[in-house]
Amino acid sequence: QVQLVESGGGLVQAGGSLRLSCAASGRTFSSYAMGWFRQAPGKEREFVAAINWNGDSTYYADSVKGRFTISRDNAKNTLYLRMNSLKPEDTAVYYCASGVQDASGEYEYDYWGQGTQVTVSS
Repeated sequence: QVQLVESGGGLVQAGGSLRLSCAASGRTFSSYAMGWFRQAPGKEREFVAAINWNGDSTYYADSVKGRFTISRDNAKNTLYLRMNSLKPEDTAVYYCASGVQDASGEYEYDYWGQGTQVTVSS
């Protein structure tokens, strides 16, 4: 049974930083791409960042590029999201996801965590 458990969320002032973690279990972590998504109240879930199986390739939403960094430690089966220069509009529940990269290069996610709340005060 695949499990993804996020942690590290909390309340932070604008301009501050947080590091989210996602602990994975149930299948070979290093074989899968990983991603972070977020959902703010009243809005649809949106893509934040993704990383390929070995960390060589990363992708970011324009809204977080230059402020957020996705990384992974395959020895620890853990995904990270370092968030700097946080803004009130970054407030959301953040979810990690595990999946594969298809032949066209698109990532398809099949497992999701339960989410961790990030609140940025102005």
